[in-house]
Formats: sequence, structure tokens, C-alpha cells
Amino acid sequence: MAECKIKGFEGKIKMKDTYFSDKVNGFRPGIFATLNEKKEELLRQGKTVYNLSVGTPDFPPAPHIMKAMETACREPKNYKYALRELPELIEAVQCRYRHRFGVELEKDEITAVYGSQEGMAHIGMVLCNPGDTILVPDPGYPLFGMSGIMADANVEYYPIEEENGYLPDLDAIPKEVRIKTKYMIVSYPLNPVCVCAPDEFYNRLIAFAKENDIIIIHDNAYSDIIYTRKQGRSFLSFEGAKEVGAEFYSLSKSYNLTGARISFVVGNQEIVRKLRIFRSQIDYGIFLPVQYAAIAALTGPDDFVEEQRQKYGRRNRALCGGLRKIGWNVPDSQGTMFVWAKIPEGYDSSLDFCLKLMGQTGVIVTPGNAFGSRGEGYVRMALVIDEEKIHEMLGVLAQSGIFQPA
Repeated sequence: MAECKIKGFEGKIKMKDTYFSDKVNGFRPGIFATLNEKKEELLRQGKTVYNLSVGTPDFPPAPHIMKAMETACREPKNYKYALRELPELIEAVQCRYRHRFGVELEKDEITAVYGSQEGMAHIGMVLCNPGDTILVPDPGYPLFGMSGIMADANVEYYPIEEENGYLPDLDAIPKEVRIKTKYMIVSYPLNPVCVCAPDEFYNRLIAFAKENDIIIIHDNAYSDIIYTRKQGRSFLSFEGAKEVGAEFYSLSKSYNLTGARISFVVGNQEIVRKLRIFRSQIDYGIFLPVQYAAIAALTGPDDFVEEQRQKYGRRNRALCGGLRKIGWNVPDSQGTMFVWAKIPEGYDSSLDFCLKLMGQTGVIVTPGNAFGSRGEGYVRMALVIDEEKIHEMLGVLAQSGIFQPA
């Protein structure tokens, strides 16, 4: 094929920052882009890499889910605008919440989004006017804060600290902050700190929301990947939850559909209705083959979800137990597909430790300050390599001299 050239356009056009918004000029490449560049450099050098940085499941979707997608992709009519969710999809979400969480949802309490990332990025524009305040955890998933930034809201961070079991101290949130707060984002099991919240916390949270007239947005991404008990719960399982908020429920991690980009916002009828109106201005609906795959996931057998949870659990124990044996005191994760660990003594910076670890061993982890200022001094590791590879990696770490067995 001949190379296509445009006469007089051999170089790149350089545009000044003043051509762009202050908002976009304030964005910087994320830590994952930086780590990926370092990873590519190591691979070019022929080094073995153990990438525990990005939380993309390495398990395949179940065959019946892929079959549903394949069958739908063969139908030409499914390539048209979807406009709205298939009735069968809404019914599938109702079925899932009824049987999995014991929650009854009305049809108008459900709407689909292109993954929780997209939905979370837009929820602030649905709930906030410029200058309103939102509350998000620190450390926490970076997009939580971005939901406020995109809406020109003020982002206040509530501390998530080990001393308090990584739960928010609701009473410690200043009154002047509560008065201004429009919504608060909560998520358990919480990425990156990997803990679950006890049932009594949700009852306190709902009471707190009612007392302070604050909407609760709960990100329920990992309820199928916990290790402290067999099943996680939904925020909506608790009395009064629908009165104060809504929940994101993603198919990415439970069903390994990260690339398909489908999630749901469920709960308070008015929040769901306003989000649906907002999205109708910019969207034509989820690609129909993805909807059919989601129906198969939500209504099909769940055996593989449980098998997958057990595999994650074995990886969790292998990694954390193995790290403790070589001198790095890493606690077992309570939930999520991650592990959260303090950096070893002798290091002042999470990033410095990550870069040394990567350079000497090829092991890539994420510095904790990527998740907020209170994440400094920690790293996050994703459970995305199998047990055999974990043991191989542990051998490399043991030989590196970075850690000193007790």
C-alpha cells in the first residue's frame, strides 16, 4: 500500500495551551501510562516482567456469555442504534438483584451506562451545579474525584486510614463540609485498600445521609470478589438506601467483561431518571450484542463466578503469604482483585520503591499516592497472574536482596 502524504504537511502542528480549556490543560498522563512506558522499556531489553499494576482480569468470560455475544454479532439488525436497554436486559438486572442481593428493583430504578467509569464521570454533572461540594475517599479510585472535577464541583476528601479499619469516620467530617455536600461516594470492598465494610457501617451511613441531606453513590464493583465471607452485599440491601442514593453495578470484574463496557446505575428512581435524561443528550445506547452478552451473564449459571472467587483467594494467600516469608509484611486482602501493602522500611517514597522494584526484579506495582495523598507509603498489587507465576515471581524477589526475612 502506498504511503499517504499531504503536501506541505510533513510536520506536526504545535498548538498553544491557550487554545484549550483550563480543565483539560490541568490533566496529566496517569501513573499507568508512566508504568506502561517503563514496562515496554524492560521488554525491549529482553527482561521478564511481572505486571501487577493494572486491574484487568486475566480470566476469560464464561463460554455461554461469549456465545451470546457471537450470536448477536451475526444479526445485522443488531448494528443499529440501541436507543434504550432491551426489556430483557432490565428484567435480567431485576433477576440478578433479587436472587443475588435480595433486593427488589422497579424497571425505572435501573439504567445502563458504558461502564462505571463513564457513568461515574457523568454522575457529577447530573447531581451538581458548579461550586457544589462532593465527598470522596482518600485513598480511593481516582475517578471518584474526577466525577466532581468534570462538574466544576469542589472535591473534599474524607480520610480512609488503617487505624480506623479503612472506614470513614463520619462524625469527624466537619459540619461546614456536610452542609455544602451534594453527594458522597462510598465503595466497599474498596479499591485500593482491599477491605470490606461491616453491615452496621451501612446503617450508620444511611442515617448520616438522611441527617445531612447528602446523596450516597455506592460503587459496587467487587461484591463477587471477597474473601472474608462467601458473598458480598449491595448497598441497596439495607433499609432506607433507595431513599438516599444509588449504586453502580459493573459486569467488568465478576464476568470479565472489562472491554465490553457495561454497567448499571440502580436505586433511587429520581437519580436514575435524571441520569437517563442526561445521557440521552450524548448517547444512543449500549451496543446490542453487548446487551445480549450481559443478559446471558446476569441470568446464566454462576458457578464460574464462585470458582473465580476461589482462584483469586488462592492467589491472594499465595502472594501475601509468600511476601511475608521473604520479609515484606503484607496483610491478606479482604476483597477486590488487589492487595494493599505498606512499602518496606528504608524507603521514603512509594514511587521510588516501585521504580527500584521494577528495575531490579521486573515486578510492576502501583504507587499508593496514585490513589490520593494518604496512599503515600503504600503500593497496590493486582492479582492478575496465576499461582505458578506468583511463586516464580516470589523466587525472583527473594533473590533480589531488597527484602530481609525476619
